[in-house]
Amino acid sequence: MTAYDPSNVFAKILRGELPSHTVYEDTDTLAIMDIMPRADGHVLVVPKAACRNVFDAPADALKAVALTTQKLARAVKAAFSAEGVTIQQFNEAAGGQVVFHLHVHVMPRFEGVALRPHTGAMERNEVLASNAEKIREALKKI
Repeated sequence: MTAYDPSNVFAKILRGELPSHTVYEDTDTLAIMDIMPRADGHVLVVPKAACRNVFDAPADALKAVALTTQKLARAVKAAFSAEGVTIQQFNEAAGGQVVFHLHVHVMPRFEGVALRPHTGAMERNEVLASNAEKIREALKKI
């Protein structure tokens, strides 16, 4: 198995070396806005533990990510009045993983509205900030 690379973008965000729009944080996880969202309100749930993906993640990290993913799924659904939520998690390049730090995508969904392309265009900072605030407000109510 390939070793964890501490220079990945999520490790840098966790260390405060790169900016992000944080919507939720606890002792084990961080939830941030995806800068190339496939849907408005697309967030990423990241464990604070240094793990490449599901194959090397400690059980406690997986549990924490699952619980935060559920919390964020409820929040993004409420914040965007979505009809549903898509949750995705990729492992290794052949499985579609692009950033090699475990992370889960949570995207609000609407009937008949397709997701934008994976690794598409970067969203404007002000849109990400506005969407992050909507999610933070929804989190207060759940």
